[in-house]
Amino acid sequence: MTPLRQHMIAALHPSGKRERTQETSIREVRLLAQFYHPSPDRLAEQELPRYFLHRKNVDGLAPASMRRCSSGIRFFSQHVLKRDWHTLTLLRPQITHRLPAVLSVEEGKRLLASATPFHHHVSFTTVSSLGLRLHEALDLQVADIDGPRLQVQVHRGKGAKDRYVPLPAEPLALLRTSWKTPRHPTWLLPATGRDHHHRPTAASPMSRSSVQGAFRTATYRAGITKLGVALQPLRHAYATHVLEAGVNPRLLPRYLGHTQLETTMIDLHRTHKGQEEAS
Repeated sequence: MTPLRQHMIAALHPSGKRERTQETSIREVRLLAQFYHPSPDRLAEQELPRYFLHRKNVDGLAPASMRRCSSGIRFFSQHVLKRDWHTLTLLRPQITHRLPAVLSVEEGKRLLASATPFHHHVSFTTVSSLGLRLHEALDLQVADIDGPRLQVQVHRGKGAKDRYVPLPAEPLALLRTSWKTPRHPTWLLPATGRDHHHRPTAASPMSRSSVQGAFRTATYRAGITKLGVALQPLRHAYATHVLEAGVNPRLLPRYLGHTQLETTMIDLHRTHKGQEEAS
């Protein structure tokens, strides 16, 4: 391992970035070094545009992937090389915000009813009922549940921030039922074996890919043919349901793990507009 890579890892460790994000940043710097061959600390800022054009036109990266590429290299330049490459700001692409594929109440019920095995039904319900990001739902631990107060503590949300979220009685009952079979000492949704059953000795929670695959399967079984149906709009819809229940809008960013109210309002606007177009 090169000294620069060691320095990069050491700088990322206390940054609060998720492990997956750290791995992506390290990979992007490695690819940059492979493209130009010399050590990245010898690169000149004016050489960056050619690399980004290659990533976009030859490697075919989408705007979201290009932003991750830019973020990884920016972290490297600022925290390892101690340089401010302003070109990275100009090269950072804008992401087109498409309207989410909003499900009707009836479609949502069909989708949840089509979710198998049971633990996938539980994971979908947890995302939609608590407004969690997928990795937040999968990372829930037994100790995070406060049954008497009907709340759950979410650890290491976006930006490595913890928060408390109200836990309705129905998803609490589902989580308890799902957990009773393996009685895993740590995870509420531990990884499953080839038989699709939870393992009491699993070293990690369920994987994102398995849940996302199960979601696509449930969508197909439910006969939902809308394009772009994903778990994320379920989280956005949570904000709508909470507002309809009379909760103070200023509490929403805290529940959703947003740092700014504007981010929450954008999600609400997109969800409402999608609902209008779906009706």
